[in-house]
Formats: sequence, structure tokens, C-alpha cells
Amino acid sequence: MKSGASSLLRFIVLLVICTLALQLVFAARIALMRYIDPQSTSFQRSEIWRLLVEKYRIDWSQQWVPGTQISPHLKRAVIASEDAGFVEHSGVEWDALEKAWERNQKAEARVAKINERIERQAAKLKAAPQNKPAVEPKIVGGSTITQQLAKNLFLAGERNLPRKAQEFIITFMLEAMMDKGRILEIYLNNVEWGEGLFGAEAAARHYFRVPAAQLSPMAAARLAVMLPAPKRFEKRPNSPYVASRAGTVAARMGAVELP
Repeated sequence: MKSGASSLLRFIVLLVICTLALQLVFAARIALMRYIDPQSTSFQRSEIWRLLVEKYRIDWSQQWVPGTQISPHLKRAVIASEDAGFVEHSGVEWDALEKAWERNQKAEARVAKINERIERQAAKLKAAPQNKPAVEPKIVGGSTITQQLAKNLFLAGERNLPRKAQEFIITFMLEAMMDKGRILEIYLNNVEWGEGLFGAEAAARHYFRVPAAQLSPMAAARLAVMLPAPKRFEKRPNSPYVASRAGTVAARMGAVELP
């Protein structure tokens, strides 16, 4: 019994040491990013592997440009669309997370009722049971720009509590060790705007045939609208939804304060 307790204690101590060591590695890498532009992110590397496995080729477009060469219109549009409180918060918008959690709970409850009804109808018709729900809940997030950057830089895409806790820690490290302007610069140079399409410069040239520095307010708003689901919106970048939502974002851009 004593031996078991001792082994458990050693395991816990080892786990704590490994966790702290990992945080030091993250902190060291963030400290370097204050001065050295990151060459790739965890999300980009996973996308490279996915493209290689699924398509046997890697179609990739990305070009880093300094923040001064990214249009202020795009910066304002992304903040207005993704994180209106970017310059004020310390990395996490707790109210937004709470609202997102509440919306997701309602969505899951609503979808559960729909799937239950579908299953009852299938049973009446003696249809074969489905291996997965007929309808999946639409999950919305309340992440800030800094949280999105933390996730993209270092973390995998799965959703669980340990990964979310690590995201919070990295977010606070980013906010503590970088100014808002640098956070936004790294984010805009690495965020996805389509399959194999990363960063403001590549997106501006792909969709509008201009460098990121020359994006108009409406073009910037359209790019900002694509960010939550770039692979979906890249198929119809001029859809009525994108145009309508871009108009809303453009109307908000004048009130946005840049870092």
C-alpha cells in the first residue's frame, strides 16, 4: 500500500515538473517571437500534413509582411468582426465566453430534440439505425484574437478541458510578453483565409489582386467576414451573406481603435 502511494506521488511530481517545463518552453518561444517572426504554426503544420495525406500535394500560399504593410482597414475590419474589445481586454473576454457557452448549450439541446424525433420516425418506418446523429449542433466560439493566435501557434484542434486550460495560459503569456500591435501582426500573417492560403498578403493578392497594404475598406471587411469559416467562404467569396455581413463590419470599422 505504501509502495503504491509512493509511486503515485512520484508520478504526480513528475507530471507537475513536465507541465512546468512545457510552460517554460512556450514562454521561451513567445519571448523569441517578440523579435523573430514565426516561420509556421501548429495549425499550419497539421494542414500541410492533411493536404499531403489527402491530396498527395501541398498547394500553399503565404508571404510574411510587416504590420506597417498591412492596411489599417484590414486591421480595423478584423477587430470589428472578431474581437471588438481587443485593445482593452487582457486576452480573454469572459462575458463573450459565457454567452457562447449558453448559445452552445441551447444549440445542443435543440439538436438533441431534432435527432430524437428523427430516430422515432426512423423506428416507425423500421429504418436502419444511424451510426451518428442526423444533425450536428453548430458550435460558436467566444475566443479573442489572442486566444485564436495561442491556439493556432501551439495547440492541436481537439476540444477538451486540458487543451482549453493550456490555451488560457498561452494567451496570458502572449498578452504579458507582447504588445497588442505585435499580437495582431503575427495573427494577420498566419491566420487561414482558405485551403493552403495563409496571411493577409496572400489573401489580398488571391481574392483582390492587390497587396495587403492596398486593401480598400470593403475588401478588408469581406476578408474579415471569411475568418470564422475560410474553407467554406472561399467557395463563394461574393455570396450575398458575405456581402451583407461585410457591410455591417464596414459600418463598425470607424469606431475601432487600433493598437
